[in-house]
Amino acid sequence: MDIEFNAFEVFEIAERIERNGARFYRRAAELFDADTAKMFLELANWEAKHIEVFANMRKQLFEQSRELRTFKPENNILTDAQAMAGLAVFGIRPDPSDELTGKESKVDVLKKAIEKEKDSIVYYTGLKDFVPARAGKDKIDDIIKEEMHHISILSQSLQQREQLRSHSPVTFGG
Repeated sequence: MDIEFNAFEVFEIAERIERNGARFYRRAAELFDADTAKMFLELANWEAKHIEVFANMRKQLFEQSRELRTFKPENNILTDAQAMAGLAVFGIRPDPSDELTGKESKVDVLKKAIEKEKDSIVYYTGLKDFVPARAGKDKIDDIIKEEMHHISILSQSLQQREQLRSHSPVTFGG
């Protein structure tokens, strides 16, 4: 059984993942101090740039041959593009920023964000198996590298928060 994926659908899902990621980070920025907000807003801006990359890839596919508009996975890895989207937490919920109630600690939000970035990387890694080199596979590698950089930024911030918590002064009753 040949399974084909519509390139437009796969890239639309990737755009949705990035759009939801940007919403999540903008919401997180609203919840915390200026320094933390700045970090989350920078992450939101990077996600917005990724939306443009995927939209341009989709446009290029439309302008190219019909052959590049469908993907035929060799190992029948997944049965449809929606299943692929299920690999990415940012992609499957209508608006993951709704998860942020304002009651979460910075550590909680940072941990959530790291998990969401990891899930996005899983999706994009799977996506690479479906995209021919001439359709922009290298751009997906670039986005994966940027998502890994996001994890690094978030992890450093998390480490700093946890170090601050562990070095809080201990007071003794007097």
